[in-house]
Amino acid sequence: MTTKRTLHRPAIALPWGVAVMAGLLGLSGLGTLSQLLSEHAAQDPTLASLPLDVERHTLPELVVDLDDRVSEAQVRDLAQRYGARFTPASSYVTHDRVYRVHVDGASVPARLGHILTALRRDAQVEAADYALLYHIPETAPDALTHAADQGLALPTLRTNAPLRETPRFLPNDPKYRYQWHLDQIHMPEAWTKNQGDGVVVAVLDTGVTPVEDLAGTELVPGWNFADNNADTHDDHGHGTHVAGTIAQTTHNELGVAGVAYRAKIMPIKVLSGSGSGSVGGIAEGIRWATDHGARVINMSLGGPFYSQVLAKAVRYAADHGVVVVCAAGNDGRGKVSYPAANSGAIAVAATQYDEATTFYSNWGKEVFVAAPGGNTRLDQNNDGVPDGVLQNTVTPGNIDKHDYLLFMGTSMASPHVAGVAALLLSAGAHDPAEVKRLIEQTAHRPAAYRGKHDPHYGAGIVNASAALEALATAHSQTTPTPVRSGAGMLSGLLGLSLAIALSLYLIRQLALLAKPHA
Repeated sequence: MTTKRTLHRPAIALPWGVAVMAGLLGLSGLGTLSQLLSEHAAQDPTLASLPLDVERHTLPELVVDLDDRVSEAQVRDLAQRYGARFTPASSYVTHDRVYRVHVDGASVPARLGHILTALRRDAQVEAADYALLYHIPETAPDALTHAADQGLALPTLRTNAPLRETPRFLPNDPKYRYQWHLDQIHMPEAWTKNQGDGVVVAVLDTGVTPVEDLAGTELVPGWNFADNNADTHDDHGHGTHVAGTIAQTTHNELGVAGVAYRAKIMPIKVLSGSGSGSVGGIAEGIRWATDHGARVINMSLGGPFYSQVLAKAVRYAADHGVVVVCAAGNDGRGKVSYPAANSGAIAVAATQYDEATTFYSNWGKEVFVAAPGGNTRLDQNNDGVPDGVLQNTVTPGNIDKHDYLLFMGTSMASPHVAGVAALLLSAGAHDPAEVKRLIEQTAHRPAAYRGKHDPHYGAGIVNASAALEALATAHSQTTPTPVRSGAGMLSGLLGLSLAIALSLYLIRQLALLAKPHA
């Protein structure tokens, strides 16, 4: 989730999920929806009826994830049984069996509620939900972007440090000096150990446009689940900014740097140009990325309400060895957003330059770790530039223009951790459990950290260099199984043969001694 530099808060700050939904759909009074779509209620079929005040908070349809073995004929039977239309959510339906469920005529909300209750009890259904909208915060009221505030005329500073020849590698990207956020997670030291070679990171967002400072970064094919086509270009600016933090082309004497700059980016467009998307499309994006070789998934998006369909998709990715990293949410309250709060996800909170968590960052027991999200209200390092996260992206509101823009939000914190996960996997970490363990054990606990486990920080601030060092130490302490040479194996076989022959001789002699004499 992202907050831009000019963020004007109302006198009474509403939770971002409420503010975004109200701004996007012109509503207020979400108490009934909150009760309905809490994690408990979402799993209770008796609470599946749709109150009138909830109808406008979702698309007027359901989303259902069927058993992958269900045939087309069985789908038609389901549609007939429930008196509804089952429309494939995308062309990937032959693999994931995700459908949109529509009904026509009068009393649509009530009928959808009855169908949802029945679907959740059907043996052919793995998950079913209202078609909730998830989003990024720039669609919220008072979270506005003014291009003049974002397009920084940053002076050039060249760094002539040699590549990988010092314990601290300083890239020659001229605007790197404004990326305090990379120093906070110890990237200059980490880059001397690994750069993310070969790891595919899926960015589930508004798309990714190959701007000038992504020219040296490999983008592998993805998919557009917002429009069901192969065009994954960014029509907003958010997704490209996130991708840059993960793998911006680095040490190319241009622009800025990225965490795992030799990783590959898989653009999965699940959000429209307005910054919103259905949980069905997001769930399909997770499944598609997992099935097409992504080893890390970043989701800088979310909503305040639990979704069965999305929770199942996150679990699918984690069970298939994919590290799932998500933004914790931007409304500064003690409730982590979904999908960050789902089992199998790494929930990331946001810090600012002085290592304090930011005013907007959500907190709670689900927060796993913190990372730089920025605070463009401040210039704590006195470099003359607001303390946002700087990357090259398309300009929101004018996507034909590209610039180096400062954003702030847990949306910006999450890709720092996704990049570190890519570094660890490239360096030899085996699975999500090992990645999480390394991040957790090596996280930096700042002065503001409280108690044994601070719900604002989780384990602390991610430390890329320390995590890579811990992985290298663990690998060096693992005793390899010795590989015998041909001569060694022959010697061993001869020794074994002699031992067997001697044992047989002794057994025979003992048998003779024990035999009674005539």
